[in-house]
Amino acid sequence: MVKTCFSLTTRDIITISAFWLCTILLCSCGHRPGFSGPGEAGKLPRGRPSCYATATIGTTFADPYRLGTHSYSGGKSEKSGILYTCRGGHIDLAHLRKGADWTKFFAERTLEQLKRNMTKFSFKFYEPSRYFVEVTYPENWHAISEEQRQETARDIAIRLGQYFAFTGCTWHEILTWFGYRSFALYPEFPSSFSWEDTYSNLLGTHLAVKALRDTDRDYDEAMTLALSDELRDLGVQPKKTAIFASEKMRGQWYSGEILFLIKVQGRNLDMGLDDGYVTPWLVPSLGECPDAKPSDCPVPNPDFLADYGFSVRLQIEPREAAGRRILKIVYPGRKKTPKLIEPAVHYATIMEHIKKHAEEAFGHDIEP
Repeated sequence: MVKTCFSLTTRDIITISAFWLCTILLCSCGHRPGFSGPGEAGKLPRGRPSCYATATIGTTFADPYRLGTHSYSGGKSEKSGILYTCRGGHIDLAHLRKGADWTKFFAERTLEQLKRNMTKFSFKFYEPSRYFVEVTYPENWHAISEEQRQETARDIAIRLGQYFAFTGCTWHEILTWFGYRSFALYPEFPSSFSWEDTYSNLLGTHLAVKALRDTDRDYDEAMTLALSDELRDLGVQPKKTAIFASEKMRGQWYSGEILFLIKVQGRNLDMGLDDGYVTPWLVPSLGECPDAKPSDCPVPNPDFLADYGFSVRLQIEPREAAGRRILKIVYPGRKKTPKLIEPAVHYATIMEHIKKHAEEAFGHDIEP
């Protein structure tokens, strides 16, 4: 009896400690993100705790029917954690909400730049890297009506906000693959491109676009509704099913029992570079989701700008040690390595390198 009580108490202490350590480490940042250009920078998205989609100590599984109200600035009712959906697989709500809120942030800041006819501006996420944007306007931009310019600028800003947000989320995964750490003591490689991260990030950007176009509700209310509708369409499952689905993949997609000792083999490296869609990983042979088919999610890109006569060039200047390693991969054999990466051009080369590394590390193709 004494041994049992001690064991339970110890587990509880470890769980609580792991959760808060996860919160501190994964949500902290050593460099303040922001936006450079005329106008008010605005309120930055808040951080949220994010952990692995594993049935292990330190992971929080959410009740899909009690997720509260989405809160850009912070609110007690909002809930995060891991969910499981029949058509979207595991979803990390923290990553989803992060992708959504950064989309809102960049959409609003980009709109400010477009209203001022800015051709160049820059921004940062949490990492030291800086992103540089060059905008080319159509020749007749000032010839069209003010109302048409406002409408066009708003649509472009929302869609570019989505593009910038997903590009930044992907860059974070790339950096952590090459050894970048937000905290020196905390290794982030185990979570880099973990099977639920990319899809969760991407899904969040799409929900933000839907919320930002909802003229009848404020952003938080619109996001809450959009999330609820999307989870229903994806076939969200009860909390116990999410836990069971994670436990089912133990030994295949991951191994270990506690936060810092987990080994993640399941890495979804699908960035949509081949077909323009990210395909989620579904847990096979899950009785609660018979004959489930994955719901592919389209990846944002700036090609739509051609319809308006615009064009945009996005470049990243890595300012981390990991970034310098990536530059050498992108520009092999150069005596003087260029300092800028262009995602539209170079992400494919980087991801091909990562895939080869993953196959060597885990001994098999990285497939669901």
